[in-house]
Amino acid sequence: MKKFFAISTLLFSFLFVHSQVVPTLTAEVAEKLSKMPMGCIIQEFPNKTSHVANTAVDGRLLPSELHPAFYGCLDWHSSVHGHWMLLRLLKTIPDLKNKAEIIAQLNKTFTPEKMLAEAEYFTKYQVANTYERTYGWAWLLKLDQELYTWDNPDAKKWYAALQPLTKQILTLWKAYLPKQTYPNRTGVHPNTAFGLVFALDWARTFKDTAFEKQIEDKAKAFYLDNTSTPAYLEPDGSDFFSPSLEIADLMRRVLPNAQFVSWLNKFYEERSLKRISDLPVISDINDYQGVHLVGLSFTRAWCMKGIAKDLPKNHKLKKHFEVTADKFLANALPLVFAGNYGGDHWLASFAVYALE
Repeated sequence: MKKFFAISTLLFSFLFVHSQVVPTLTAEVAEKLSKMPMGCIIQEFPNKTSHVANTAVDGRLLPSELHPAFYGCLDWHSSVHGHWMLLRLLKTIPDLKNKAEIIAQLNKTFTPEKMLAEAEYFTKYQVANTYERTYGWAWLLKLDQELYTWDNPDAKKWYAALQPLTKQILTLWKAYLPKQTYPNRTGVHPNTAFGLVFALDWARTFKDTAFEKQIEDKAKAFYLDNTSTPAYLEPDGSDFFSPSLEIADLMRRVLPNAQFVSWLNKFYEERSLKRISDLPVISDINDYQGVHLVGLSFTRAWCMKGIAKDLPKNHKLKKHFEVTADKFLANALPLVFAGNYGGDHWLASFAVYALE
């Protein structure tokens, strides 16, 4: 049966790519995707806590004791962006069939007591101030932003409950950013550019001009003089980000449009553009690291679409990025439903963000 499913998935993917049928976030697709975080945000095991214990006592605590709100979906950040995804679907697709079920679960997560405990975690243990820096922090701000911008009674209640955790993350990030001497250019969680993208979006939504300027200044210090980026070396074997595209996605937000176009023209060489346009080769989708490459298609797609939107009509990369992004989406969406927890606990969120 597994072999049949694998062949069917690959065939589905092949047909999607070669017919260039671009998937869209219909109510039917949204319902299927929503079942993935709904199935894992209350699933405690398997679990990767990343907790650095101070004593034998806290070293034996269960994930749900360390993180009463965000203990499921294998790790803290996946639980956070799984909750973001459910909120996003409720907000944008009013006729979602499992709407009542999702609301009931969110009511259980977003309680003042649980969020206060989540906030306290970051000051309770010796090195907890670096926990989830900055990937989990970025998704927490995206979650906060989603709630704040939704004029809905439940959203207002959930937003109020979340505030102790949001304030704690902001305190940590604002203290850390001035001290960050170098960017992290990895294709996985610590990627600096990705984190700054979501932080900048948050700062502009909330009109936090001091934080906005801090982010913009850092982005320019890290990336403004970058030319001929070696994207021809991408990806690493477990990447779910394109380091180069994440930088470009950030700089399009930071620079005036004409300056961004000029910067981009110097950023990529042909061999690098070719490399980041190739579909990732996934030899074992059941490998928890190898399945990251499915996510790479989604993140490349959302970066390319965003960049293309900000390019003039006659720019050589505008159409190329639009078409290539659709190719990535068509390739990746069927693989989200491959049926293994290594992808099930996080890929649906990436799919929703990319499809939008």
